[in-house]
Amino acid sequence: MKLLKNHSLLIILLLFSSYGYISSCTHESLTPLPAAASNAPVITRGTNIHLPGSLTKGNVDEWKLDKVHSSTMWSTNYVGASGLLTGRFNQFGMHEVTDAKAINYVTAGQPLLDSSWAFYENEPGKTYFNGYVQMNQSNTGEPGRDAGCNVAGLGTVAIVAGTQNLTETNLAKIKTTEVKFDPLSNDYIVTLNLTWKGKLAAPITKSIVGKLKYISKTKVQFGTAAAYEVFGLQLKFQFNCRDFGIASTSISDKIDIECNMNFHNK
Repeated sequence: MKLLKNHSLLIILLLFSSYGYISSCTHESLTPLPAAASNAPVITRGTNIHLPGSLTKGNVDEWKLDKVHSSTMWSTNYVGASGLLTGRFNQFGMHEVTDAKAINYVTAGQPLLDSSWAFYENEPGKTYFNGYVQMNQSNTGEPGRDAGCNVAGLGTVAIVAGTQNLTETNLAKIKTTEVKFDPLSNDYIVTLNLTWKGKLAAPITKSIVGKLKYISKTKVQFGTAAAYEVFGLQLKFQFNCRDFGIASTSISDKIDIECNMNFHNK
């Protein structure tokens, strides 16, 4: 009887020892679980610097606005419908229009040099830009609307052939006050002042926050022409047109603006 008990105890001890050995071997052979994937954005920025300089033709170190291939567009909800009202401004530029320069220019081309800007890819504190549009040059693709209700609704005046109207009645302009990195992407957060008269007695300025995207420089060549470099800046922001006295019930309060500026160094 005593022998039987000793044998039973020995068997139980052997079983526990085997279980511990098997368990330890099993845990050692497990492949460690991979670390959880990071959701942090992958941000890569270069060190490109783009400056207008004196806008000398042929100087590859000076970058010129390619207005022909650029655009300033607007869109807003059409009240009571699901679609958008959209348009673009035919005349715009990148120049700081001071009060002294806010006049009529008798010319078919750019009235002022597109030189009031600078872009530093990795030093946004040095980046700045100024821009303007001529409000009576809003183009929806419907001539009757553009020359009719748009002119009256925006508080501006009709187009005069051969004249670029940069007077305060017809001028909306932006000026950056801060440019900084967007922590969630390769883009930049821009704070800017929007100045416009609209239907008010005098122009007012509103501070607005938008987003700036940099399309990095690349070399292009067409046919047998000499190769050159290009880059782009895309600015998007939104403003409330009621702040500027626009009371039309046909459009939403919010107006979205998208500026697509292309540059070359020819």
